[in-house]
Amino acid sequence: MSRAVVIESFGGPEVLQLSEVPVSEPNMGEVLVEHTAIGLNFIDTYQRSGLYPLELPSGLGLEAAGVVRAVGPEVVDFAVGERVAYTSPPPGAYAEQRVYPAGKLVALPASVSDDTAAAAMLKGLTAWYLLHRSYRVQAGDTVLLYAAAGGVGSIVAQWARHLGVRVIGVVSTEVKADKAITNGCEAVVMADAPDFVSQVRKLTNGEGVAAAYDSVGKLTFMQSLDCLRRHGTMVSFGNASGPVDPISPLDLGQRGSLFLTRPALFDFITTPTELRSAASELFAVLGSGAVTIEIGQTWPLAEVAEAHRALESRATTASTLLLP
Repeated sequence: MSRAVVIESFGGPEVLQLSEVPVSEPNMGEVLVEHTAIGLNFIDTYQRSGLYPLELPSGLGLEAAGVVRAVGPEVVDFAVGERVAYTSPPPGAYAEQRVYPAGKLVALPASVSDDTAAAAMLKGLTAWYLLHRSYRVQAGDTVLLYAAAGGVGSIVAQWARHLGVRVIGVVSTEVKADKAITNGCEAVVMADAPDFVSQVRKLTNGEGVAAAYDSVGKLTFMQSLDCLRRHGTMVSFGNASGPVDPISPLDLGQRGSLFLTRPALFDFITTPTELRSAASELFAVLGSGAVTIEIGQTWPLAEVAEAHRALESRATTASTLLLP
């Protein structure tokens, strides 16, 4: 048996229930992982609320690190006792143990701790696809980054600075502004600034940014479009304020022939080869010291509801872990 969070209905944090659940022996191509650290991410709140529907009852959580405790038939890439991490569906990382497909695991190098991996897999690989796939940044670019003091934002800002990219961070408080600057943002704009677009334009000498990385969604989408340069790229990768309203393609044409993408991490790491290649890039930049992972807060797995409340109220900074 293992303790695991199971939701039987969609709703607020109160639907998160920690229960005793059976754990089977791994079948062909599977391993049994004992978790040592579990990542908390905004997508977990979307799935809990039903914005991203799941088949109920369901586990929750897409990111964790741990140790292999058993391997199923024909598993050759991993051995009992090996440290591993993952970030992929199906949900179920909020658990002490789980059986998981070996093809969705990556081995952890000695230079990356379990806590760092659990805090960095989803957020770090999100930063990777934002900077290297959704819009391929080039040295000298200026980009706009929402939630610049958050888990993903902290990694994007550091990695972008390492690549010679100028980052304008968007934050909600002065404390978070200081953190964003520390993480690599050259300038910050307050999220509630009434002259938000004009501030961004002023910081880019009127040109606008090459890309806007917008994880807020509904409330910020149109202002992000207005911050882009000609042929700029709008990367809408989150819905913290709700899903974006439908727009006409003419809105893109009228603002300088803009590009729009709504990416999802798992489309970039579909195969074991894609996943392990992306993870190797992430582990390399972590190993170089150019990017460090800050764990802003931890909660025991039993207090997962409180962790969700803090995340949704923007009371967290950097990465958050649940500890089994």
